[in-house]
Amino acid sequence: MRKKTIGEMSFLDHLEELRWHLIRSILAIMAGGLIAFLSKGFIFNKILFGLKNKDFITYRFFCKIGTSLGFADNKLCFEEIAFRIQSRTVAGQFSAHIWTSIAVGFIISFPYILFEVWRFISPGLYKKERKNARGFIIIASLLFFVGICFGYFVVAPLSINFLGSYNISEQIFNDFDLGSYIGLVRASVLSCGFIFELPILIYFFTKIGLITPEFLMKKWKISLIVILSLSAIITPPDVISQLIVGFPLFLLYWVSYYISKIIYKKQQKKENYDSKSK
Repeated sequence: MRKKTIGEMSFLDHLEELRWHLIRSILAIMAGGLIAFLSKGFIFNKILFGLKNKDFITYRFFCKIGTSLGFADNKLCFEEIAFRIQSRTVAGQFSAHIWTSIAVGFIISFPYILFEVWRFISPGLYKKERKNARGFIIIASLLFFVGICFGYFVVAPLSINFLGSYNISEQIFNDFDLGSYIGLVRASVLSCGFIFELPILIYFFTKIGLITPEFLMKKWKISLIVILSLSAIITPPDVISQLIVGFPLFLLYWVSYYISKIIYKKQQKKENYDSKSK
């Protein structure tokens, strides 16, 4: 039977099509989650709890930076983080296992989810638009995984080290709930993954006219303040750590600006050509 084209599909047909895309995406997440569920020891002991170990690669890297810069009191060399992780509910560990598996399953299946999104929206695009956006899945997936790595190796360890060693009195010992600890890691990693999708969002927002390069240029100072404030919140109170977190985010903003500028110029040329041809 011949498949309906985009113009022949009714609203209910679109919903039915969307439903199957969602079902396939959920099945992909579940498949990735199953792999994560069966890899419990590696994910929790090596990946999640490895962040609280003073020998974690990020802490050793920071320590080498401080030593090479000749800091007398090298605050970038982190000591053992003095906190314990506990589970205070009956189903706490099982719940953490399930939700962590789902989060890992989402990360693993992200390229396939993008593929399903592309399959849903591509029939509504012109042939030239589909050709120009051919590398969408590869570029968006690459940016997402770079953001995931940035969140895991930079943002999460700095946040854990700062918050885990922060105290208002020596009479208080830090006993963190399992869900709170994993929630911090999950939020740091996934939020960075989505933040690194900024160039893709700017590309599409510029294409539909919601954002212009002039707007991004006018708001760069505000963006810098926001980035530095965010860096100050999630990192230890030293300039080096804040710059290490803030610089890539600020660089990402300018990459987005130049992408917007290129797309905007192309659209302006096309509009001028169309107006002359008329």
